[in-house]
Amino acid sequence: MRTYIVILLCMMGAWLPTQASSAHAEDESFNVKDIIFDHIGDAYEWHVTTIGDTHVSIPLPVIVYSRETGWHTFLSSHFHHGTEAYEGFHIATEGDYKGKVVETLSTGEVARPMIDISLTKIAVGILINSLLLVGIILGVSRWYKRREASDEAPRGFVGVMEMLIMMVYDGIIKPSVGKDYERYAPYLLTAFFFIFLSNLMGLVPIFPGGANVTGNIAITLVLAVCTFLAVNLFGTREYWREVLWPDVPMWMKCPLPLMPVIEIFGLFTKPFALTVRLLANIMAGHSVILALVCIIFVTHSMGGLLGGSMTVISVLFSIFMNCLELLVAFIQAYVFTMLSAVFIGMARVEHHKG
Repeated sequence: MRTYIVILLCMMGAWLPTQASSAHAEDESFNVKDIIFDHIGDAYEWHVTTIGDTHVSIPLPVIVYSRETGWHTFLSSHFHHGTEAYEGFHIATEGDYKGKVVETLSTGEVARPMIDISLTKIAVGILINSLLLVGIILGVSRWYKRREASDEAPRGFVGVMEMLIMMVYDGIIKPSVGKDYERYAPYLLTAFFFIFLSNLMGLVPIFPGGANVTGNIAITLVLAVCTFLAVNLFGTREYWREVLWPDVPMWMKCPLPLMPVIEIFGLFTKPFALTVRLLANIMAGHSVILALVCIIFVTHSMGGLLGGSMTVISVLFSIFMNCLELLVAFIQAYVFTMLSAVFIGMARVEHHKG
């Protein structure tokens, strides 16, 4: 426990990359909202820490296509943390495009580039998590290639991975999907471990962790769309018959197709629920932890007694929330995989004569 407290205190120092000191230097107020949204949002650089007035960041490639001058490729360090413009581009500090790269046209109008495929913090986080996941799976598979089936069960990290894989395979995929479950196992296992690993990496505040991958709606939406395609592209004839011509009284489907419309609407509510459930839980967890840590800096100017006591309370609650978030990281991966498997299993329904 003492080791965990020391690690957490170090995490706090890195998590609030000395934005507190810079905020007090510019303005005597401490803007908690900006710090929270800066962390859970995306960025064109990977901020590591701040030492005095020096921001330590990892610049990321900016790749944009201008409406007037074509393609531009450069590092985000040319923006000097968003304070300067480069090649007619700058990072908007207010308005609808706040935090995004915009260009100033010859007419003086400020607009988004026609194409922006920059490698932002979230995009790099996805690449890191994906490479890490590939490395883990290849490492585990290499262990099995060197062993015989009659050898003793693996221990340590490989044993944990085997336990998780068999838990998802035997406990979720087989009973939920049913017939032909093998063809969906690769996708469902990949989804589980990608979400679980991304959730864990999001709790690590220092590089290469800290990217709020599964707390970004674009990522959760893509994952939900993958499930949507797996459900509806491989649905059986009986499944589509129940959607387009359900077994209800005729007046509920002809001449007014009331039930078919409801069923079709239900096709899209499932991926929407998957998207929002994962997004909301992960984003809320990050926000609560940051808000608890910010209490230390908010109460610092209120006196030593109050500030010290609130610091102790903040640390204790932060430890509790970090432990809770470790559990949430697993639960959300489990729930997403389970619901995806259930939806796929519902689409594999067969006609029963009798």
